[in-house]
Amino acid sequence: VQLQASGGGLVQAGGSLRLSCVYSGSIFSSEIMGWYRQAPGLERELVASGSSGGPYYIDSVKGRFTISRDSAKNTLYLQMNNLKPEDTAVYYCNSLTRAIIKGAAWGPGTLVTVSS
Repeated sequence: VQLQASGGGLVQAGGSLRLSCVYSGSIFSSEIMGWYRQAPGLERELVASGSSGGPYYIDSVKGRFTISRDSAKNTLYLQMNNLKPEDTAVYYCNSLTRAIIKGAAWGPGTLVTVSS
């Protein structure tokens, strides 16, 4: 299973980053993918995901984050604009189906740090 997220870094509040996640095409090609994040001391949460009815976003990122997917490249993206310090976290991608499985593979994630 391959879930390789990249694109994180240190950015000032108001800045932008674009995250990428390359996934194992044979495993995830037919699954709904999502971006998750885990801030220090908190549980991992779903931030954005694709769905048959249109993308889903948690309220705190609506209007600022955009999820997209290039199936030909087996890559999931997260465009993050107007970043806030509370967006600081390690970001991961995974399929919604696999994410709820105890012991599921997650990959190393990519760290996003937003300074005020």
